[in-house]
Amino acid sequence: MGLYSDIKEDFSNAYKNDPALNSRVDFIFNYPGVWAIAWYRIAHRLHNSNFKRIARTIMGLTQILTNIDIHPAAIIGKRVFIDHGTGVVIGQTSIIEDDVLIYQGVTLGGVSLVQGKRHPTICKGAVIGAGAKILGNIRVGENAKIGANSVVVKEVPDNSTAIGIPAHVIAKGRCQDPFMHNMLPDINKEMFEYLLKRVAVLEHILVEDNKGLLEEDLELENIYESFIKAMKN
Repeated sequence: MGLYSDIKEDFSNAYKNDPALNSRVDFIFNYPGVWAIAWYRIAHRLHNSNFKRIARTIMGLTQILTNIDIHPAAIIGKRVFIDHGTGVVIGQTSIIEDDVLIYQGVTLGGVSLVQGKRHPTICKGAVIGAGAKILGNIRVGENAKIGANSVVVKEVPDNSTAIGIPAHVIAKGRCQDPFMHNMLPDINKEMFEYLLKRVAVLEHILVEDNKGLLEEDLELENIYESFIKAMKN
C-alpha cells in the first residue's frame, strides 16, 4: 500500500483499539500517538529518499506537539497503535512489526554507542505496557506481553509474558486478553510474603514440636521451588 493508504489505516486502527474514541474532535485533539505515527510515515519516506535533515526536522516538530520521540529511520509496521503516547521514545534502529500496541512512557532504547543495530525488535502482535523500557538489540517475540514499568534487557520468547526489573518471563502461552495488566503477578510481593511466612514457621518450630507446622514448611518449600523455576525461565 502507498503512504496515504498506510496513514488512513493508522487512523481507522485507532477506532478499533480505543473504545473511548467517540468523535472526530476527540481524534484530532486527544490522540497524539496516531498523529505521531502519521508524521513518522511521511518523515520515514523522506529519510529513505536521503532528505534526512527535513525528516529529522519534521519529527522534531512532531515531538514538540505530541511529546513522542520517534527517529525517522526506525521501521514501524502497519496498524501500530500508540495509546495516549506521552513520553514514548523509539530509537533509530528500532523495528516494530504489524499490530503492536504501545502504551505511554515506553522507551525502545539502546545500550551502546556503536553504529549498527542497537535498538529492540518488537514482533507482530506484542503489547508493551506503560512505562516499560526495552533496551538493546533484543527481540520481543510475537504476541508477547511486557508488564508496565518493566525493564527488558533480554529476549522475550513468542507468546510469553515478562515483568519486573530486570524483566523475567513468568508465563508462556498467548494471553487471551492483552489488556488485562492487572492480572499480572507481583513477583516481589510474592517473594516477601514467602519469606515472612517462612520466618514465622521456623520460629514456631524452634519453640514447639508441631507436625502441622512442619507440613506448612514443606508447603512453603514447594512455593519457593515454583518461584525459582519461574525466575529461571
